[in-house]
Amino acid sequence: MSAPTDLPIESLLGEISETLRAEKRLVLAAPPGAGKTTRVPLALAGLIDGFQPLEGRILMLEPRRLAARMAADRMAATLGERTGGRIGLSTRIERKVSKDTVVEVITDGLFVRRLLADPALEGVACVIFDEIHERSLNVDLGLALAMEAQSVFREDLHVLAMSATLDTGKFAGVMGAPVIESEGRQFPVETKYLGRTRDRIEDQMAGAIEKAARAESGSILAFLPGAGEIRRTADRLSSLPANISVHPLFGALSPREQDDAVKPAPEGRRKIVLATDIAESALTIDGVHVVVDSGLARVPEFEPASGTSVLRTIRAARANVDQRRGRAGRLGPGVCYRLWDEEETRGLIAAPAPEILNADLSGLLLSLAEWGESDPARLTWLDAPPPGRIKAAREALLAYGALDETGNLTPRGKEMAKLPLDPKWASLIAAAENDGERALASEIAALASEAGIGGQSASLVDRLEGFRRDNGQRAKALKRQAERWSNGAKPSADAATFLARSWPGQIARRRDGSQTSYLLANGRAGELPADTALSKSDWLVVVDMVGAAGRARITLACPVSEADVLRISPPQTDEWAVFDPSTRSFKARRVKAVGKIVLSETPLPQPSGEVARDAFLVFVRENGLNEAGLGDAARPILARLKLLNGAFGEEWPPITEDQLIETVDEWLAPILGSKAFQFPSDGAASNAIRQSLGWPKAQEIEDLAPSSIELPSGRKAEVDYLSENAPLIEARAQELYGLTRQPAIAGGRVPVTLQLTSPAGRPIAVTKDISGFWSGGYWDMAKDMRAQYPKHDWPDDPAKAKPHVGMTKKRLKGGD
Repeated sequence: MSAPTDLPIESLLGEISETLRAEKRLVLAAPPGAGKTTRVPLALAGLIDGFQPLEGRILMLEPRRLAARMAADRMAATLGERTGGRIGLSTRIERKVSKDTVVEVITDGLFVRRLLADPALEGVACVIFDEIHERSLNVDLGLALAMEAQSVFREDLHVLAMSATLDTGKFAGVMGAPVIESEGRQFPVETKYLGRTRDRIEDQMAGAIEKAARAESGSILAFLPGAGEIRRTADRLSSLPANISVHPLFGALSPREQDDAVKPAPEGRRKIVLATDIAESALTIDGVHVVVDSGLARVPEFEPASGTSVLRTIRAARANVDQRRGRAGRLGPGVCYRLWDEEETRGLIAAPAPEILNADLSGLLLSLAEWGESDPARLTWLDAPPPGRIKAAREALLAYGALDETGNLTPRGKEMAKLPLDPKWASLIAAAENDGERALASEIAALASEAGIGGQSASLVDRLEGFRRDNGQRAKALKRQAERWSNGAKPSADAATFLARSWPGQIARRRDGSQTSYLLANGRAGELPADTALSKSDWLVVVDMVGAAGRARITLACPVSEADVLRISPPQTDEWAVFDPSTRSFKARRVKAVGKIVLSETPLPQPSGEVARDAFLVFVRENGLNEAGLGDAARPILARLKLLNGAFGEEWPPITEDQLIETVDEWLAPILGSKAFQFPSDGAASNAIRQSLGWPKAQEIEDLAPSSIELPSGRKAEVDYLSENAPLIEARAQELYGLTRQPAIAGGRVPVTLQLTSPAGRPIAVTKDISGFWSGGYWDMAKDMRAQYPKHDWPDDPAKAKPHVGMTKKRLKGGD
């Protein structure tokens, strides 16, 4: 049994255990350092003196392998054991579990696989979602499935969500769970702002770290966005005192290197740990009293237009930088150096966007199909997956042959679903026609889905050779995994022809006049590194690439001969068209091509209606609404939806321009003409967007956020939703006479700004309180107006005067 500790969570363990037993669902908020990760599972398993165990195994999910391993090792150590006994560990490349295991720490992706294989989770008493605030895609999916499993199969299953933030209202509301909060234990942290310069981030960080090392005592934890910046910063720290060592810390390092970074510095020595956001909340690094924060984060974002994930370096959210700062005060008073100015902190977004809103959702959709659910909307989500991304995911799975037209798994899809891989790599293994091809596909999937395996070359041939030579711990684990996927077979296929047959859309040819730029058969484009031998080949099969459309980098490819390409993918002759926005017309041609790779072409006078529609939709998807001439139609509708979201909340979710672009086939295609192509008017496009909301929202938007409002004069005035004072109406002062209550929309929740104009149409006043204006500001305005426009009506009591459309006093009296 584990003895009590002085960790802040200790006093709440009894309440946590009792509440979870009674309610079956619970949200626990405890800041980093409170002890929730290592003490709560032990209490629920009865491994702390005085606590009765739940009947069954405790599964604790961690979103990162490093955090999972560290948590398991730390809990085992408190019991005087090694991981693999009562405390177990399961990750994709490491499993230490025995018949004695009662607490199993598991990565989120592996948990989803286990839940799909066993929806009732036989033998499991409780599922703990640790660090749920990180909101990885698998965490969101795992929670949705676990709650459904609890409702349908296992009413006795306990679900506990643990967050390092105190903003738990959303989690509790979605889960229908009570909240317990721990104050944690945080020592004071002094914050020093160093400002930001135009120097490379590595130079700025190295300077800040050296400054902190001279001015402070204790070890230093420095946050950088990625492994590249970490390595370059380490190179710049070569002149530190002999008693200070530098340790990188990121996911692709070996367990030994990660352990070296986390363990305490030897007596009389200090350490500098250069870490990604992996060290924000889940890990405790002993001896750290100083944090140096770059203020940057690297986040993946899937681009449906390019079919690739882009790693974007962005400003870290306020929640993230607060957690980083807190690392300096976990063991005692500390100092945090920030590489920005203090006022910039107020402009940071509150929290990072959940991965489910920006990720490739093909893996999620494949998992749901295996679960037996074709409609994600029927599950309970922290944030529902966006319909546009679900549509793109469904199209990708159809292309892989994983789903049929009804959304059910095909035999290939069932085979893909059994593999703990992204659908892209699973589809490659499932496409193999013999044991030798399956073994080759398994090797490719293993090395390509794990960063740094087999070297850094863009050549698949080089990477495979490097992978086969690598005898490191991580490589050995991946080789064993690849052998399991291939049932122990040995690779004996030709990589180029196998890949070309499996992924014909990934065949690429060098563009004319370029040494490094290639066009893929699927229409995407990519650049090879300038120094790679691959650029000598006219034809490639692209295995992997990253980056946004038009700027994608080919990171892994294999040369293939033209003869093999033409044999595997015989050219097709089709009619093509490209939309020219400058002339609002199309350039058409008849082409002979392998996919989008043109081998020969002949000009045509004009395209057919269907080809023109497809070309216009492609242009919109690649260039946006504004370039296509649809921006003026879309912006007011989007602004109205944003206003209603502010007034009514999730009842009216806002739509972004990106979402409209993703769904152009649904709302725009139907108005482009049934036979001949017809360019949409602003009115038609605006109405199409409105109708895409579905009934009754399409009508309600006009009622709650109308395009015009009738004035006291009887004229209907257009409502401007794009003004900085929106919603705004512009009217001559005389049209508003007699108006004593400010107009409002959204069921009276949002007042309409009134911009009064002179008889010449020039703005003379703006008000959101017309009654107060008539009795106050009107008098000074009327005095000036009587001097400039003496023939017009400027009554002493405008609140009781008769409104009219700017007539002169003579016409009001019935004169000529």
